[in-house]
Amino acid sequence: MKEILEYLFNHHTLSKSEAKAIMIEIAQNKFNATEVTAFISIFLMRNITLEELEGFRQALLTMAVQVSIEAENTIDIVGTGGDGKNTINISTLASFVVAGAGQKVTKHGNYGASAITGSSNVLEALGYQFKKTSEELNQDLEKANICFLHAPYFHPALQSVGALRKSLGLRTFFNLLGPLVNPAKTQFSVIGVYNLEIARIYQYLLQKDSRDFILVHGLDGYDEISLTGDSKIITKDGEEIYSSKDLGFNPVDPQNIAGGSTIQESAELFKNILEGNGSADQNAVVVANAAVALYHTKNWGSYSDCRLLAQESLESGKALICFNNLIKTNF
Repeated sequence: MKEILEYLFNHHTLSKSEAKAIMIEIAQNKFNATEVTAFISIFLMRNITLEELEGFRQALLTMAVQVSIEAENTIDIVGTGGDGKNTINISTLASFVVAGAGQKVTKHGNYGASAITGSSNVLEALGYQFKKTSEELNQDLEKANICFLHAPYFHPALQSVGALRKSLGLRTFFNLLGPLVNPAKTQFSVIGVYNLEIARIYQYLLQKDSRDFILVHGLDGYDEISLTGDSKIITKDGEEIYSSKDLGFNPVDPQNIAGGSTIQESAELFKNILEGNGSADQNAVVVANAAVALYHTKNWGSYSDCRLLAQESLESGKALICFNNLIKTNF
């Protein structure tokens, strides 16, 4: 590792094959915590390159526990995290709304490393027990229209650096890898990114895939459609900027979509929204992200149709039913 660090400290970057080899060695615990921390720290001082991200991604996918999902055309809604905004768990809430609307969701998530609560924290706090096998995931998908893949169960490398990431408490390149390595290999992905430079790298990387994607970025720094300002949406076909009005909503006050200061508070907010007791702003931001996800699959009509479908899923309790069915699959 000493030679690698010296090479990188001299302003060099890694090739795709070098990045892949190093990630595999990290997963095999060939380096101590101090060495891995120094390696991660380099990418806190500069942005990751396309080749480095591609190499790290290939390593994680090569080492991942294989998953066989029987359903076709599933979708994942996920953010990189690390935007520092501490919002409610928008992408996870939107996932249940999308599931309630009829679209099958294979959600990939993890504990929060640079944020208070990740999707895994919230679901675990609300009683969900993470699943480890394809059989269990398919059962969840059948009963609840959604399954959840807790990243460390399927990615040994993420498990090996989990404690280190938490102790750092900073946004690292592992935040960027999570949305790219869902072992369920979803056909559709809605990925929230915290800045446009990262969005560009994602765009170049994902255009090589056969699977479809949408990248969303709140121009005031959110890794999702926050409705607090304009949002940029990037697809294989191009990119557009949308105001909250363009998306069919009133502007949202950032304070009104703030998350909890503890995991338990975040979980209570999450359940409260699903139970139909969310504020207008909370509901709006969840429905907006769900609507874009539904529209992305091209199975649910126009964007206006998808917005109404998402709203009905949340307000009628269909999203809550999917959540309850997912929790019940534990017993």
